[in-house]
Amino acid sequence: MKKPNFRFFVFGAALAFFYSCETNESTDIDTKAQSEQFEVINVTTHDGQPFSTGKKSSSTGKYVANPGGGVMMQAFYWDVPAGGNWWNTVNTKLTDWSNAGIGSVWLPPVSKAQNGPFSMGYDPTDYFDFGDYNQNGTTETRFGSKTELVSLITKAHAENMQVYADIVINHNSGGQSEANPFTGTNTWTNFTGISSGKFKRSAANFYKNSFGNNDEGSFGGFPDLCHADPYVKDWLWLRADGVGKYYKNTMKFDGWRFDYVKGFGPWVVNAWNANVGGFSVGEYWDANVNTLEWWANNANSSVFDFACYYKMNDAFDGNNLNVLNDDMMWKRNPYKAVTFVSNHDTDEISGKMLAYAYILTHEGYPTIFYRDYEEWLNKSKLNNLIWIHNNKATGNTSILYTDNDEYIARRNGYNGNPGLVVYLNNSDTWQERWIQTNWANTQIKDFTGNSTWYPTTQGDKWVKIQCPPRGYSVWSINQ
Repeated sequence: MKKPNFRFFVFGAALAFFYSCETNESTDIDTKAQSEQFEVINVTTHDGQPFSTGKKSSSTGKYVANPGGGVMMQAFYWDVPAGGNWWNTVNTKLTDWSNAGIGSVWLPPVSKAQNGPFSMGYDPTDYFDFGDYNQNGTTETRFGSKTELVSLITKAHAENMQVYADIVINHNSGGQSEANPFTGTNTWTNFTGISSGKFKRSAANFYKNSFGNNDEGSFGGFPDLCHADPYVKDWLWLRADGVGKYYKNTMKFDGWRFDYVKGFGPWVVNAWNANVGGFSVGEYWDANVNTLEWWANNANSSVFDFACYYKMNDAFDGNNLNVLNDDMMWKRNPYKAVTFVSNHDTDEISGKMLAYAYILTHEGYPTIFYRDYEEWLNKSKLNNLIWIHNNKATGNTSILYTDNDEYIARRNGYNGNPGLVVYLNNSDTWQERWIQTNWANTQIKDFTGNSTWYPTTQGDKWVKIQCPPRGYSVWSINQ
């Protein structure tokens, strides 16, 4: 889902969110590493049973060997400055992001769209115009030229970072009017004159057509691309010079963020992944964890953890940290869960630092939002949490304590890494708790620096820790 950016349609949508939750005091997660994305590491749970976990693996991932598995940067926000300089802006930040521990960058849709120099890219016209053809009133896209985009991707790879493309394949926009034999009217479905000359489309390639009246969903009155059409399949993911393989093999993208996947069946992303490869995550905007898991399994893809997002909003803005016991996608399968605090579409959580402390110490693939990092929040504190994620956030999760104001969880560690204990405090006063760690007779410290305590655990692994008001602390072995 995204905010539509177009001239001829006005779209309003009401979203209904359904929650599926189960309350448990201790959540120990036993998952299987996914093919192509993870290398399997054999470790042992706290009760001595073996299980498989993994580290995110890629040819360009700087933090392949690190316990946390990586952090993604959403490198844009809605209505970034127009004028064709955004790719250059991002390029100048890549070295600092890489040094901070960010391992991947998610870019907005990169091809020419209907609204030309003002478009955020979610109204695509020509998938092969990256800012090098004069159409839709501009040569460059809102973000810049093809040369500048290639320079950004090349620089990211030099910094050992991956680059993910935002893929919009539910709908198109900017076609010419044509007589449509399937509707008996004129429709804006003639894309035969696109400047790149690649993946020309007509009314036969959009619903309603010879393949049926509709698929899972349409968006905003835009022509709804028909993925059941062999011609569309061929151009999107089958042919060597089609969209997917051109983006991966020529433009050198490493993965994909699929936009508005509610609009088509999960088999589409599954087929893309099988034929193109690379990391993938889908925007299935729904708080029902059963639905998220269903989509991720059938698409063979990661999915944004909207269940986690809305639970964090309830917890940190609603003063009810007990809801963090509820079910979320990262608890079902952390290897298919991409967690986030805000993005270009939704920014509901006001207790953001607590939310970032949560996703950067827990399982899943955490995403940092550009404006949170560069403009709105404390960058040093976020960098500290990214370091903790990459170096300490290991193993499965046990929830140790919750009430309305407090939440304490333990990452149980693996492969010699000791893991951590995270303490979140949403009250107005300092809090202290006795908790059980994984460490006996061991000095620990708060790696955020929010507490100056250096306590030593008892022989039975119990210790008292503290947490500042409206804040967090993260404890691990003092080494």
